[in-house]
Parts: sequence; C-alpha cells; structure tokens
Amino acid sequence: MWSWVLHRITGVLTFFFLFVHVLDTALVRVSPDTYNEVIETYKTPLVNLLEVGLVGAVLFHALNGIRVMLVDFWEKGPKFQKPMLWTILAIWVVVMIPGAYFMMKRTVEVMFGGH
Repeated sequence: MWSWVLHRITGVLTFFFLFVHVLDTALVRVSPDTYNEVIETYKTPLVNLLEVGLVGAVLFHALNGIRVMLVDFWEKGPKFQKPMLWTILAIWVVVMIPGAYFMMKRTVEVMFGGH
C-alpha cells in the first residue's frame, strides 16, 4: 500500500515541478530580467536540497512504474511484487546516495568553506 501512496505523491510532485518549470521558462519571453532573478533564487542551498528531493521522487516514480507494469502485465508479476518492491528500493538507494552526494557537493563546499 505504501508504494501505491508514494507512487501517487511522487507523480503529483513531478507534475507540479513541471508546471512551475514551464511557468518560469515562459518568463524569459515576458521579462528576461525577471527570469534571471528567478533563476538566481534557484542557486540557494534550500533549492539544491529540493532538487535532490525531486530527483529522488522522479527516480522512485519511474522505478515503481516499471514494477507496476510488471505486476499488471507479467503473469508472474503479482507473485513477485514484494521482491520487486525491495529490488526497486535497493536500486533507488544505490542510485540516490552517489547522486545526492554529487548534487549537494557544491552546496556543502560553499556552506562550509571548501573550494
């Protein structure tokens, strides 16, 4: 059940990100200066952390979507849904740990005086 709930939440989060992204990109045609100001606000540590969360949400949504398709369309899918869930969670962790490290590396260096 939790994978179902997380799949819906991550789908909605991804939708809202895409909506905001389309709006802020459209600003470049309306007012390039405003667009530049908005883009500058995206270079904060908080937004960097939100970007990591977005990548995590999109990655989970994609992996769980594959699992859902296998459960729906593979005759043995329902039998293996629990092992597939643990597999996608393991893949998610393996991809997210280095991904989060590299995404946050610059922010951590700036905040704590690195290069």
